Amino acid sequence: MATTVLGVGIGVIVIAVIWVVTLLVCVLLTRASGAARLSSIALFFLAVIITLILVFFPRASETPSPEKEVQIVDTFFIGRYVLLSAISVIFLGSFFMALVYCLLEPVYAKPLRVR
Repeated sequence: MATTVLGVGIGVIVIAVIWVVTLLVCVLLTRASGAARLSSIALFFLAVIITLILVFFPRASETPSPEKEVQIVDTFFIGRYVLLSAISVIFLGSFFMALVYCLLEPVYAKPLRVR
């Protein structure tokens, strides 16, 4: 299924949009008076008819056509390992430099005062 949004087809989204708009307009028309108030009933039945048409007369087949399996090829394979080895050498060098100069820094004894 090439045309899916959030895992569902376009038809489901169209039906959801139709019903959201219908319910929003029906709620807005409940505050109206006269013939405008009765038009919400006609709008509701229009949404029902459109939904039934979309459900019972689908354009696509129920079984999706088999798709070709996509083969993923890593073209930057050697470059990725060169970069990984360079970063590893730099990390190990930095670690041992920090170990030598920061953690293993010699502590010299203070001279005693002689009287």
